[in-house]
Amino acid sequence: MERQLLLISTPPKNLEEDKLLSAIVIGAPYGSTKEQAAAIYANTFAQLGFVTLAFDQVYMGESAGEPRHVASPDLYAESFSAAVDYPGTKAKHVNREQISVIGISRGAGFALSAAAVDTRIKSVVTISMYDMTDIREMANLAPEQLFQLKDQLSKQRWDDFENGQPDYHPSFPEEPYDSIDDLPNHDELTNEWLRFYALKRGFHPNTRGTATTTSNLAMLEFSALDYIKEISPRPILFIYGDNAHSRSYSERAYYLANQPKQRLIVKNCEHIDFYDNMEKIPVDQIAKFIKDSFNA
Repeated sequence: MERQLLLISTPPKNLEEDKLLSAIVIGAPYGSTKEQAAAIYANTFAQLGFVTLAFDQVYMGESAGEPRHVASPDLYAESFSAAVDYPGTKAKHVNREQISVIGISRGAGFALSAAAVDTRIKSVVTISMYDMTDIREMANLAPEQLFQLKDQLSKQRWDDFENGQPDYHPSFPEEPYDSIDDLPNHDELTNEWLRFYALKRGFHPNTRGTATTTSNLAMLEFSALDYIKEISPRPILFIYGDNAHSRSYSERAYYLANQPKQRLIVKNCEHIDFYDNMEKIPVDQIAKFIKDSFNA
């Protein structure tokens, strides 16, 4: 199985030829592509003097890997480490001792998992964090319901083999809707995702959302936060909105992590505001945290 990351490196402006620079690797939300929220962060922090790099997760976007849309938590964590490889080996002017990681939304849990074992990552910033490996909590499943889910997913593997391809149900449309008023009405959470991914605001043809049905089996056997304490003494900054439906994930991860750790709760802010709303994204605080982490 081929694994390859297609990376976007955004050199900072006014690059001094002999100066070594700090780097930030930005991981996109789960099911998203580098051209969306991750690119916004990459471009923003490049303007502040960082070498920045956004990437597509393996099996997603323009990265390689078959079958498409498979979600593998161990490979997703590995993708962050592979992304760290790039600025330290291929990009000029990068200080290997000053590489930080930003994980956005459902990509943040995998950023923490990678940082727990990859000591080259000197600090981590999570943005509107999700822990996709915590399906039991997300679905609030009773033991019998959990067994039924496992049984259904396990038997789906037979069906996938017989059908010659994995079962996959996209969450987002092939073409963007013109306005919020045109969006189909779903539950509150789905409506929030659609306000970003299904409008021109955040639409990209490589982003159809979710993963193959049986990918949830991998999420059930992996826990992204098992070794979060081992990130210490490297610092973590947890950022989330006071109105974010996902805030409990950041709060739990903050509780589990050892010092040094910080959290920043942004007022009047929902989950997807951190994808592209520059009035809500605390750019200066993130930049200061990362710079301070390199000088600690």
